[in-house]
Amino acid sequence: MVKHNNVIPNIHCKKKWHDSTRGPIKVKLALDQASRKKTRRLARAAKAAAVAPRPVQLLRPVVNAPTQRYSAKLRLGRGFTLDELKAAGLTATYARTVGIAVDCRRSSRSVEAMERNVARLNEYKSKLVVFPKKRGSPKAGEATKEEMAAATQLTGVLMPIVKPADEIVMSEVTEEMKSNVAYTQMRVARQETRIAGYRIAVQNRKSKE
Repeated sequence: MVKHNNVIPNIHCKKKWHDSTRGPIKVKLALDQASRKKTRRLARAAKAAAVAPRPVQLLRPVVNAPTQRYSAKLRLGRGFTLDELKAAGLTATYARTVGIAVDCRRSSRSVEAMERNVARLNEYKSKLVVFPKKRGSPKAGEATKEEMAAATQLTGVLMPIVKPADEIVMSEVTEEMKSNVAYTQMRVARQETRIAGYRIAVQNRKSKE
């Protein structure tokens, strides 16, 4: 007899493990999990070698998560807005050629977020090594032979979000803190609020007399 408010037993013991059990296979196996893992790793290595010495990933902006519940949290967005690129002295066409993601649909509504992403772009520009199209004659702002030889390929997330340290800041207890009794202040403020109307009535009565 079934007790309590539980799910009614309705188990399925007749799985179709192979074609001989009347019908197509209904159980999906993952016997090639290890080989697929190796295939994905080799594909990532081949992609990184194809774009070397450029970074594997693009530079993403730091945006606030949507909805009121998660708006206080920061995450990486899809791409920089046109206003942010313009404030950093870049164009969308040039930004795409140097590994910067561009999102034409997003708009910068927050001044704080705008300044944060512009500073992120300027920091990226200061660390950027631009290879010249013609190795023999580099133009202004392009890398020299020594800089090209010292350049290395970055893997992983470019300029990840630095989270503040969750450390407890200890402060010294002063005599003013000791003398300040919060419970007494709350009781006095509560009593003052309760008799505020009575005091106003007494004051009005005295003014009429």
